[in-house]
Amino acid sequence: MARRQDYRLALRGLTGSERTAYLDGHSGLPGPRGNLELMEAAADEGDAAWFLDLSRDGDEFRAATGAVGLGRLLAERQDADLVDRLHRLAGDRRWRVREGVAMALQRLGDHDPPRLWRLARTWAEDADPLVQRAAAAGVCEPRLLKGREATVALDICGRITASLAERPEGERRSDAVRSLRKTLGYCWSVAVAAAPDQGIPRFLALAENQDADVAWIVRENRKKTRLQRVLPHRA
Repeated sequence: MARRQDYRLALRGLTGSERTAYLDGHSGLPGPRGNLELMEAAADEGDAAWFLDLSRDGDEFRAATGAVGLGRLLAERQDADLVDRLHRLAGDRRWRVREGVAMALQRLGDHDPPRLWRLARTWAEDADPLVQRAAAAGVCEPRLLKGREATVALDICGRITASLAERPEGERRSDAVRSLRKTLGYCWSVAVAAAPDQGIPRFLALAENQDADVAWIVRENRKKTRLQRVLPHRA
């Protein structure tokens, strides 16, 4: 948190082009991990014009930061154009940009949970597996899942998993569907751990599904410590 505040202070005194140069110089890329603290700080401090410019940029870190910033704006006001822009970014070929969209949705959830749940339910029905992936990753964040919200996350995971199982075999080999499957490979554990009374029966029912991709999702979630803590012994 201290680093994020330091970045906020540094960005606050810069112009738009200077802020962009600061992002470039402190992104942590190329490298194993992008600077998420900087990304969040930039989203705290930037304005709409800058975020839109960043979101259209060919540079992955810039575009991801722009996506997170758009999430802050969406949390502050209802704006269909922002939703449309994030929807397009959710299908971006660059994985960091897609992660930026998930972070944007979580910002919305921090400030207006009902709007996040409505948006996520809509995106869960989308034909694009990457948009579905954004919905699952956006809601399956432990800090957002308090009480009733956890059951909504279970509903979203269930709907998206069912739609994956309905996809033709050849379609499942695509990178987009594989990305969705990977995300579902941890999202279930987050949702179940947040609402075990409702989640465990759903997860155990899912384990009865003979679909190969669903079976993979179940196996991956079983490896997660958060799920092992709440599952009945040897379930």
